[in-house]
Amino acid sequence: MKDLAAQLAEACSAVFVGRGFDAKWGAVKKSDRPELADFQCNGCMGAAKQAGENARELAASLAEDLAGNELIARVDVAGPGFLNIVVRDDALANQLECIRQDPKHGGGQAADPETVIIDFGGPNVAKPMHVGHIRSAVIGDTLVRLMRFLGDRVIGDVHLGDWGLQMGLLIVAVMEEQPSLPYFDAAYDGPLPEQPPVNMDDLSRLYPAASQRAKDDDAYAQRARGAVARMQAGDVGYRALLKHFIDVSVAALKTDYAFLDVSFDFWKGESDVDHLIQPLVSDLQARGLARLDDGAWIIDVARDSDKKDMPPVILVNSRGATGYHATDIATIVERQETLAPDRILYVVDQRQAFHFEQVFRACDKAAIFPEAQLEHIGFGTVNGTDGKPFKTREGGTLRLSDLNALALAEAEKKIGEANLSGDIGPDERADIAALVARASLRFADLKNQRTTNYMFELEKFSSFEGKTGPYLLYAVVRLKALLKRAAAAGAVAGSVKIVEPSERKLVLALDGFSLALSLAREKRMPHYLCEHIYTVAQSFSAFYGALPIVRESDTDIRAARLALCEAVLLQLETGLELLGITAPDRM
Repeated sequence: MKDLAAQLAEACSAVFVGRGFDAKWGAVKKSDRPELADFQCNGCMGAAKQAGENARELAASLAEDLAGNELIARVDVAGPGFLNIVVRDDALANQLECIRQDPKHGGGQAADPETVIIDFGGPNVAKPMHVGHIRSAVIGDTLVRLMRFLGDRVIGDVHLGDWGLQMGLLIVAVMEEQPSLPYFDAAYDGPLPEQPPVNMDDLSRLYPAASQRAKDDDAYAQRARGAVARMQAGDVGYRALLKHFIDVSVAALKTDYAFLDVSFDFWKGESDVDHLIQPLVSDLQARGLARLDDGAWIIDVARDSDKKDMPPVILVNSRGATGYHATDIATIVERQETLAPDRILYVVDQRQAFHFEQVFRACDKAAIFPEAQLEHIGFGTVNGTDGKPFKTREGGTLRLSDLNALALAEAEKKIGEANLSGDIGPDERADIAALVARASLRFADLKNQRTTNYMFELEKFSSFEGKTGPYLLYAVVRLKALLKRAAAAGAVAGSVKIVEPSERKLVLALDGFSLALSLAREKRMPHYLCEHIYTVAQSFSAFYGALPIVRESDTDIRAARLALCEAVLLQLETGLELLGITAPDRM
């Protein structure tokens, strides 16, 4: 189905074309002055200037042409030539019924669906995720959801960091703590243990200690770098340890991600493309694209137009090891060969923009993948009240698992304070608290334009008032309760009629769903969807407060308002699901 703006644009474009103008002048948008009109068309000024005509006179003439349209109640000319359009009540009623019956509840469909890989999450093996990881997780997961909803074929890949120096540090640390393990015995030729010699607590303890020691002890750092080189060269014992590190880490990662309802199609990492790196380097050498520079193989990616220094991409360093440049390029090779995507999106902190610019240029130069179809979806940081990246009270980095626990405790506190779960048992109450906590965290992040930083204020995020996830949950629960009361009273939804101002405002809000989704997809910014859902919830609250629904004595009016409530519930639940938020049936 088409939204009203699209339908009105067709009508306006037709009258422009009828006067000999380009159809583009018929574009229609929501009115900047909703107290005066529902929509506006601003094309008369541009068309009149092009033709050497008076814009206001042209607007008045076009307004007459539009007057008989079945969608339009009134067209007014304002200012230098704006067309202010008021939609007919019955047209609004028809649009609402379409939203109510539409499988996507007004969400629309992408005109240009693509096969898209979204690389998000990006946690490092053996390192617990921290508060900064929440942004990539929820932004990436939401983009996967909404792009699939609009018709794209989307593949989500976590892209684990499992190939760098941290692996060498861990290998050396485990070797010192458990030197008798067979992984370190070059003469051992028996089967290696299937059970990991470490758990996540061990990894969380060993890595920071090893990392700090490497900073102070150059010999130790050299051992770690040597272990990386041996692992990357294929040492059987070191590779087996790497697999243990990955398995243990992924099990812990899945628990943290599950709390946020974040999932991935692939749990691949840098190590999965190791077999592609040497053939890639050889190919680039043979084509003269890679050159030797001070013992390292590099690709020059600087351009004459650059206004800043652009260092080369390092494929293999002087010690023979590969880093992020090589594994990222090899990963693109693998994705092209196995999935043939039209586009690859990287949902990664915007502070990594320079790295991705280098990688994208290298892929384009080597004809591996077009630079224009590789996108870095950067985002800002989660800050504390001091405006700096969020820390614990002790000054450390807050683990994501601890953040989840804090959000759950705050949700339980808010539910208790509001007495929202009076007759609900402890198990259901715990389930509701988990949904409230997830809504708090996801919406607090997603409602911000992704390129900006935001301040972490858990108490504010968890409130049932204001622009928060819990407020939206409460709107859905209130709708469910209302419709349940209506059903118990024998009242059912019926033919839609739009009469009251609050009804008009609510239908017009619902009609913005497809535009919000389209903008969120096009700009890769979920906050457009958040803004839409919040607007619908607010408009419903105004409607609910202004008019009787179940208590309305006129059965036709009651049935019409119940139909409106059904449409609101369907769209709110759909929109929230795209944000990774699920509402309980009651609170």
